[in-house]
Amino acid sequence: MATPESFNFVHPTHYAEHGYPHDLWTRLRREDPVHWFEKTEGIPFWVVTKHEDICKVGRHAEQFHNGPRLVISHEPEVPNFFPPTLIQLDPPKHGIYRKLINKRFTPGRLRPWHADIENIAKEIVDSLIEGDDCGDGECDFVAKVSAPLPIAVIAWLLGVPKSDWNLLFDWTNRIIGASDPDFRVEGKTSAEAALDTMTELFMYFTELVKEKKKNPQDDLTTMFAHLEVDGEPLPEMDVLTFCLIIVIAGNETTRNATTGGMLALIEHPDELRKLQNDMSLMPCAVEEIVRWTSPIIHFGRTAQTDFELRGRKIEKGQAMALFYPSANRDEEIFADPFSFRVDRSPNNHIGFGSGEHFCLGAHVARLEMEFAYRHLLPRIEEIELAGPIDRLHSALVGGVKHLPVRYKLRRAEAAA
Repeated sequence: MATPESFNFVHPTHYAEHGYPHDLWTRLRREDPVHWFEKTEGIPFWVVTKHEDICKVGRHAEQFHNGPRLVISHEPEVPNFFPPTLIQLDPPKHGIYRKLINKRFTPGRLRPWHADIENIAKEIVDSLIEGDDCGDGECDFVAKVSAPLPIAVIAWLLGVPKSDWNLLFDWTNRIIGASDPDFRVEGKTSAEAALDTMTELFMYFTELVKEKKKNPQDDLTTMFAHLEVDGEPLPEMDVLTFCLIIVIAGNETTRNATTGGMLALIEHPDELRKLQNDMSLMPCAVEEIVRWTSPIIHFGRTAQTDFELRGRKIEKGQAMALFYPSANRDEEIFADPFSFRVDRSPNNHIGFGSGEHFCLGAHVARLEMEFAYRHLLPRIEEIELAGPIDRLHSALVGGVKHLPVRYKLRRAEAAA
């Protein structure tokens, strides 16, 4: 069992090798829910593991800032050269900028795009059976389904030409996976490699924004390009960081929730059959998948004043790490939290965050997963793991790089 002495809460390799330390988080929720951790080469910080406490911090954005460090590193801190995205902004600027785009992401505004998003999901699922008389096969589920799905949807929403969709996939892998051996750049630190990649992304979107200003379309890049604050155009860098956060946040969380959901259904075949027999459970199942997978491992906050939390004095300037997967297994919130139940209700998970930083794209993520599973699950006759799971080296995103599966699928007509 992992212990606070043996497990570094923010070390990418520890998550790649061991997955989520649920035994350790469970122990901390019970014995020390606001735990001081300093066995790290980076800055010491408070480990916050309870659902109630993480929600409390989320409700007080003016007191717990994102800006100084959204992610806590296991390495000594270096100057941050990354421009802040929406998720890193603090009051009052965060509220002003979020309000600029919030209405575009409401369920009502997204409804006209449902059919297009569903068609993207269906096309990706259909690719599992191509020209064969039967649907027997093996694949890497990440490469074949859960990675192409959010990239396609996000690229389409942004108005990126289809010929460039793979660029977005490459950029997000290299930014989020900068510490991963598969994406590491020889001779560069992870921060340097991520900054180089971000520069490539900004150069691309600089040209796309120019094009959208000349030829507006019904897409997000056009919207970002024409935003104004107090009658003045948004600074160019702020336009680009809107594009950046959509590419990164819109891809990574959905990709890994979709992958983790498939893994959960493989490991819980009774729940898979329950869902296949009653597809009206799909909205509940998607919420349970997000709770179960909790793709974001932690976000950091920095106290702006002295504050007491469960009897522990958090001093001004100290860092806190909010562990969402732990909160989503909190025994005080969820009945039987270590059971995966596709019909779980109520389900007050915080897999999309809490407070004013609640995920702006949550509805899009839900749609992507729901449409993909609606087209895939009725076709599954058999499915199992076909090899070892390869996890991402990251303390931010609980990612699975490769999920090899062996399956037998019905054709679409037979599943209808």
